[in-house]
Amino acid sequence: MGLAMMVASEIVRAKGHPNITAKHKTTMEITKDYDLTVRGDCIIGVDADKAALDLSSKFKEALRLPGNLLYVVLESGGFREHLIAHCSRDIGATDPRRIIIRRSNFIEPATIGVYATKAAGDLDRRLINSLKSSDAVLTVRLYVLRLDDVEPVNA
Repeated sequence: MGLAMMVASEIVRAKGHPNITAKHKTTMEITKDYDLTVRGDCIIGVDADKAALDLSSKFKEALRLPGNLLYVVLESGGFREHLIAHCSRDIGATDPRRIIIRRSNFIEPATIGVYATKAAGDLDRRLINSLKSSDAVLTVRLYVLRLDDVEPVNA
């Protein structure tokens, strides 16, 4: 038996921007907005092709099962980052502009994962530096994993 089973997945593509700083310590955001000021220090991608509202019904249903985990892979400029967040029955994923992953348990319409292992400020600076170009493409692979069937390891 495997350790986890994927129950849903999505791919989101966004672009880089010269004002991406990714310094925020508790959140990470991808937005459909085209412009970005340096105050948006949680934003890692702009002009995204999807927001929380655009995610499939199957994916959103999987996000609402508390036993599930959200596994996130970020790729740009030949660099890759991974993080894990928890799912929650309170996730609505209805925001028409943004996707947010949080270290905390705060949930609002853009939130798709809580208690994340990383926020924007924790990401590899080489990945973030690659996103400072308007020509950069950020690929965000989102996987919801079910861990209910994991058996304990015998000592």
